Amino acid sequence: MMFEDTHDEHVLLTPGPTPIHPRAQKALIRSMLGHMDPEVFALNSEIQRDLREMYGTEPEGFTALLAGTGSLGMEAGFANLVEAGDEVLVCANGSFGRRMAEMAARYGAKVRLVTAPLGEAIKPADVAAHLDDDISMVAVVHGETSTGVLNPVPEIAELVRGSGALLTVDAVTTAGMEPFHMQQWGVDYAYTGAQKCLSAPPGLAPVAISERAFSRFAARRTQTPLWYCDFEGLRDYWVNHTYHHTVPVNLHFAFHAALRAALEEGLEARQARVRLMGRVIERTLAPLGFSHYVRRPEDRLPTVLALRLPEGFDDAGLRQALRQREISVTGGLGPTAGVIWRLGLMGESARPGPYHRLMTELEDLLGAPGLLDRYEAVLAEEQRGELALA
Repeated sequence: MMFEDTHDEHVLLTPGPTPIHPRAQKALIRSMLGHMDPEVFALNSEIQRDLREMYGTEPEGFTALLAGTGSLGMEAGFANLVEAGDEVLVCANGSFGRRMAEMAARYGAKVRLVTAPLGEAIKPADVAAHLDDDISMVAVVHGETSTGVLNPVPEIAELVRGSGALLTVDAVTTAGMEPFHMQQWGVDYAYTGAQKCLSAPPGLAPVAISERAFSRFAARRTQTPLWYCDFEGLRDYWVNHTYHHTVPVNLHFAFHAALRAALEEGLEARQARVRLMGRVIERTLAPLGFSHYVRRPEDRLPTVLALRLPEGFDDAGLRQALRQREISVTGGLGPTAGVIWRLGLMGESARPGPYHRLMTELEDLLGAPGLLDRYEAVLAEEQRGELALA
């Protein structure tokens, strides 16, 4: 079957992947180099330096790219840092926390769960109640993509610091657009996906690994079962420049361009941009009956706006109609299917243009005259407010 190329027209408003940054798009099509080429090693060193800044690691903290998506970043942490019989405390208040628990169990961990109802953040007091000397790792999703919840990682990290346990953090929908301070908080292993907040192509998982984590890895009783992402092999390639496996070179070039663009814009500026767009979209859609799914403002994940749908709303039908007009919007997962929309506000999607297009089409499809005018008025008002505070 032949498909018409509509790349330039399609509007991607999903919670990942995000629209590719123009500089990353350009870098993606450059001529190929070998993965052991000196220019590639020089590029990788720049990527490592920029990742240290993005994650807030110690000055010489180890960072790298895994050749896979964010789920490989998740699995690599458990494969390298967990052995059969280890007790792992997993914070699970959505699909990706549950995925962490499943992965840890597959590597032989005795998993303890700290849970919270859907749409609510993990309570640090519940973590404290389960944390004891037997726990070797605590794992938590910073931004739970499935429900739009921001978990209190700084408070959880403070509890873990005095316990002797490692702290693993899923930063897939936060790193690069939300505050993340790995060294300050005491995070030992963090990962994200290139296609999320940084608007690079899918296929890379940027990771950061503390010296404490490397020490735990070195003290393993058994060999790491996942050869592909073995920490020692990873460090051999990224630090010692010895062959381990063929990395996707052009994805590295594209990722470097996207990450550099993010740092040049400034992480604080990106945080302000995503919050402004979230307010604009929520205020625009509220008169139609959309409302925040996450009740407490402090528990809301800015980069994934989870909105409860109006009563009687044809979720699947409207999203299909939008897709026919080259707009992708994502609904809920599992128990939230048909209940919420999850609007991506990461990287290049957190800009006025893509949502201008959404409001234009919703005005027509919903028979809601004035929706676009309201969007433009609210946007102008919020932008004036930002300038007044600057």
